[in-house]
Amino acid sequence: MSIRQVQFDLLASVTGRVSVGRTALVDPTPRVAKVGDLVAVRALNESRSYGMLETPSGRLARIKRGSVICGVLGERRALKGIVGEVPAFIAEGDHLSILNLGGVIGQKTGVSSSLGTVVDVEVIGSVSEADGIVLNLASSALPTSDMLAPSAPVILVAGTCMNSGKTVAVAEIIREAALRGLKVAGVKLTGVACLRDTLEMQDNGAFATVSFLDFGLPSTVGSANLDKVAIGALNHLNSLSPDLIVAELGDGVLGGYSVERLLGSSKVMGAVKKLVFCASDFVGVVGGITVLKEFGLQPDVISGAVTDSSMGESAIRERFKIDAANARNDSARLYSLAADLQMNALEASVC
Repeated sequence: MSIRQVQFDLLASVTGRVSVGRTALVDPTPRVAKVGDLVAVRALNESRSYGMLETPSGRLARIKRGSVICGVLGERRALKGIVGEVPAFIAEGDHLSILNLGGVIGQKTGVSSSLGTVVDVEVIGSVSEADGIVLNLASSALPTSDMLAPSAPVILVAGTCMNSGKTVAVAEIIREAALRGLKVAGVKLTGVACLRDTLEMQDNGAFATVSFLDFGLPSTVGSANLDKVAIGALNHLNSLSPDLIVAELGDGVLGGYSVERLLGSSKVMGAVKKLVFCASDFVGVVGGITVLKEFGLQPDVISGAVTDSSMGESAIRERFKIDAANARNDSARLYSLAADLQMNALEASVC
């Protein structure tokens, strides 16, 4: 078996930082599989519920049976989605699955009962250089660091799980800050790679965004140096002189995305001025407070679906003695609660 040129019908968004075009060299030789390796696959089926692929532009394209796709090997641990891992070895003809919208590919080990069919794929080979060296996300990654540079204030948004309201809260806080004239940046620190969240940050006024994908990680599952990635991300954004950084922890404070490495990092959490926690219900609020307390942390503001009614907000303030605000119904109030005195002073100077 020899290296050959393959033409792709679709490029996944996770390949965006790597120099790969519509035509690339593909090596079908069996090899040890590595997280971040680019892989060429052919779709074996279509899916109504999970059949879209995000491209490097952020546009969504439907995956058709027979579509030749360039994606990236990675892992996912989604409680309400697909669970998958990187196989030990990869070779032409192997069957894997597309694990997320961004084009992370792996060996499916579980699927939420609410999803239905996912897209399975057949491996064509590893995307490589002419000398057979496989292209990997690490080749174009931004530098990590274990030393945090002086930082702009960071508002950190965390939650109970995926779909708990974090992305909406992040977007609305960014929008309110930008409306007040602040130069605001956004960062996605944990989760599985997809441009959707950082693009939404940009759409709401973030002048710069970055995520763990920019540091060579298709997801943060099992990431032993995630604290260094987070510090590198903050350093990168701070080099652009923001007034404020809004950071999102994808998934939940409990889960498979190594969130605990960041919550337990004194350097990372030392840059955080306010912690917004999103939950769907009161029990989620209790759970979040309990987990965060193990790291010596406490939410400054509660948001998410639990605050969709004024009753929820009132109950949180009375029972937990924590401020609460809904991102959709009163984003200005959520921002005012999340903004500290330093940010208020910046707003006054801008105005």
